[in-house]
Amino acid sequence: MPLPNPEFVHFPDPRLGAAANARPVDADLLATGERLLAAARRVNAYGLAAAHLGLVEPVAVVSIAVPEARDYRVLYNPVVISTGGAETSGHEGSVSMPGIEVAISRPSTAQIAFDDTTGTRQVLDLTGFAARVAQHEIDQVNGLFFLDHLSRLKRDAAVRRFAKVQARPT
Repeated sequence: MPLPNPEFVHFPDPRLGAAANARPVDADLLATGERLLAAARRVNAYGLAAAHLGLVEPVAVVSIAVPEARDYRVLYNPVVISTGGAETSGHEGSVSMPGIEVAISRPSTAQIAFDDTTGTRQVLDLTGFAARVAQHEIDQVNGLFFLDHLSRLKRDAAVRRFAKVQARPT
């Protein structure tokens, strides 16, 4: 099982449930984006949100490449405009809850909007795995942790598993 990374806040840190407010792209937000991108590269993540670093900021990093590769985009003030396609179930986890993955059903396509480094609004149409990653990270920007998609019973089971993973001697 992966060990907790001290770089990331861990469940149940309240910042994981805090929604970030959109704001203009400025030097501070760009610095958060660079820090988040560096962290994603260090751990080879599919995506990260600023909340994983303990920052309630409207910034996410997502890889829009096939799962085997990484093609990161830094998204400032990201929103999901629309979703569609078949609902598909896939395993999701979080650097803030290492060792836990659960099946979550999401639409297979997503159109997202975000500001780039110049503050210019961009739109991306994503499908498959990239759509899943973007929805997951934008949810996190909005204070919705991936476990929030589960029934209370499945959520409680995942929390108990995480407690056992954390209690294991290193």
